[in-house]
Amino acid sequence: MQSNLITVPELYVAHDRVQEMKMAATELTSWDLTPRQICDLELLMNGGFNPLKGFLTEADYNCVVKNMRLADGTLWPMPITLDVTQDFADIVELGQKIALRDQEGVILATITVTDSWLPNKAREAENVFGANDLAHPAVNYLHNQAGSINLGGPVTGLQQPVHYDFRGRRDTPNELRNYFRKMGWQRVVAFQTRNPLHRAHQELTFRAAKDAQANLLIHPVVGMTKPGDIDHFTRVRCYEAVLDQYPSSTTAMSLLNLAMRMAGPREAVWHGLIRANHGCTHFIVGRDHAGRGQKL
Repeated sequence: MQSNLITVPELYVAHDRVQEMKMAATELTSWDLTPRQICDLELLMNGGFNPLKGFLTEADYNCVVKNMRLADGTLWPMPITLDVTQDFADIVELGQKIALRDQEGVILATITVTDSWLPNKAREAENVFGANDLAHPAVNYLHNQAGSINLGGPVTGLQQPVHYDFRGRRDTPNELRNYFRKMGWQRVVAFQTRNPLHRAHQELTFRAAKDAQANLLIHPVVGMTKPGDIDHFTRVRCYEAVLDQYPSSTTAMSLLNLAMRMAGPREAVWHGLIRANHGCTHFIVGRDHAGRGQKL
């Protein structure tokens, strides 16, 4: 667990070089990111995926798929890859820098491509999701929507993705850490949810914060969840309404632009690491009916 007194490394270029690098990036070959890749890139750039410095290399990918660790042994359970089409991979050379754009053509970052490989998607599905079953939404995505080739390499961030909704509720890891320092919060329980809060959740969070003798961060996912889930606009309004039931000096809410994978135990470990990067010391999920925060 990292102390919330420590700043998490970000991947953004120095402010005085942004415009220069944006101009240079206009001459680069570009990849238009998918919605899931935009979520991943944002958390790479702002430190939410620390210690990752970019999209996984082939060696890191293989180790993560096999044993939930990077090639250097660091715990990391989820493959974070830049999947592209075969046609695009054919025009990219190793060592080449490419621009990463959002779906409106805005340059968000660059990546220096160090690896390009054909992943074993069946093995990835079995190891990460527990079964190579197309009924699982992430396995279906892997086989039917994700590109056939993975590119890996370090990322240089130029600007964060633009969000037009709930801007005041979106905090980077370092912004949350600064908030915790300002409030004097040394122990913080993060509550992960992708559903509207209900009475049982309220009791769960009260009990977890009490057991851990900690403050509470409601930290719902507002990126990609799974088909059939309630849209995040509705969910956030529900969270805001329920916040009135919590003591204002002990509870805060922030939104996490994460693309969930629904990967069971691996997902739980992944969420814990992400919340630790955001300065939290404990972590609970809505399905933990015991109501106890797990220490990170």
